[in-house]
Amino acid sequence: MAVVAAAPVWSVDPRTGKQREQVAVEATAQEVDQAVRAAQDARAALADRTVRAAFLRTAADLLDEAGSAGAHLIEAADAETALGPVRLTGELARTCFQLRAFADIVDEGAFLGVVIDHPDDTATPPIPDLRRYKIPLGVVAVYSASNFPFAFSVPGGDTASALAAGCPVVVKAHPDHPATSELVASVIRRAAVQHGIPEGVLGLVHGFEAGVELVKHPLVAAAGFTGSVRGGRALFDAAAARPVPIPFHGELGSLNPVVITEAAAAERPEQIGTGLAGSMTLGVGQFCVKPGLVFAPRGEAGDSLVKSLTAAVSDTAAGVLLDHRMRDNFIAGVAERAELPDVDAPVTPGAGSEHTVSPGFLTVPAAHLAQQGGPHDLLLEECFGPVTVVARYETADEITAVLSRLPGNLTATVQLSAGEAAGEGRGTEILAELTPLAGRVLVNGWPTGVAVAPAQHHGGPYPATTSTSTSVGGTAIERWLRPVSYQTTPEALLPPELRDDNPLGLPRRYDGRLEN
Repeated sequence: MAVVAAAPVWSVDPRTGKQREQVAVEATAQEVDQAVRAAQDARAALADRTVRAAFLRTAADLLDEAGSAGAHLIEAADAETALGPVRLTGELARTCFQLRAFADIVDEGAFLGVVIDHPDDTATPPIPDLRRYKIPLGVVAVYSASNFPFAFSVPGGDTASALAAGCPVVVKAHPDHPATSELVASVIRRAAVQHGIPEGVLGLVHGFEAGVELVKHPLVAAAGFTGSVRGGRALFDAAAARPVPIPFHGELGSLNPVVITEAAAAERPEQIGTGLAGSMTLGVGQFCVKPGLVFAPRGEAGDSLVKSLTAAVSDTAAGVLLDHRMRDNFIAGVAERAELPDVDAPVTPGAGSEHTVSPGFLTVPAAHLAQQGGPHDLLLEECFGPVTVVARYETADEITAVLSRLPGNLTATVQLSAGEAAGEGRGTEILAELTPLAGRVLVNGWPTGVAVAPAQHHGGPYPATTSTSTSVGGTAIERWLRPVSYQTTPEALLPPELRDDNPLGLPRRYDGRLEN
């Protein structure tokens, strides 16, 4: 029987389309199995919260060093993504902050959700001795995103939160930055070894088939994904079809609608137009929270806003997308949309030079988008890259009709006038219409930029995500834990976290009282 050679994994420069170097080979099913089993074997080494927190902080420190002046991590990432040293340096800093933030969460211990209820025979029905906390699920599969080679990739939020929960990780590297993935993985493994944790606590595999094998592996207990609707849904279905289904936390796609009221457009057309241009072209339009559908009024106020948007987008230089496949899809996608009836292009998006794309935007009567089943339905699908659709509305009812057709989103934004922000007009009604559509609702801001903060929620109704959890912020750790209760268990047999004397000093709810 002929032996098929493993396919090489190449690092490619998106600025030229040329191969830079062979980084690895695509993992076989056997190699995926080895990575998962090595991760499984590392579980015990993560059991100590003090060790976990120290590991996360050391990983952040070593990544800081790898991204500092004279080091080569930022240079390698830029060569594979064309995102630029400034953007990548900021992204790496965010990633290190995220690792340290999860270390603080691990130290605090509130994420364990300790609840202790002593027996109460007077209750109906009687309450026995019950003690509840959360334990790690097991090995987590992480699927890297293309557009954030640090923050949503090998060392990103999924990995950081899973490790913080006590779950080893196997990452399926993104083909757009394989060399960066290998470099970062080596840094995190060095941090692990410094704390007596096996290198297998972070596995890394390459290749499409490896990703499929990973989600099917019986020792994988959960998965996190950031990417396309098509790819994410296929993995989500595979996770659900397993003999033992597993949680699949996927971020798949989002239009991120923006509603601009007539009063807001009249009050500050230049500010809104310039802000919208900056948001939709940030990172060459490759942000998952890019505003992809904007409601602007017809009439003089809306015309002034569109004029400002036209000037700002026209002054934005062409840029390089993450790979040439995305570039081809963007050019084809905007061309197909621009050919639809009554669609205009004040600034035509499309090809720039041989390797770049030019930003632009399209306008269409909002009434066309309210008609289900027509050719304009295409405008309600995400188009990855520097383009947005401006729907010009005549009445508030047209906005409502289109919003009612939208699927779930990561964000939804409303631009209000000063009076509307103070409670006048329809501001409250618009917020009520937007809230069911998204996980984060913004007023007089722009959705690009996702702060790493305790109150953050980066998620939303399907297809924005496949669950109700967040992938950014401290509560992302909850995805990789499950609660367990012990009933009438002798004190000597209880985990330390659940003992009455609280030897670990954990925050807990004790007989109904919150203790810190």
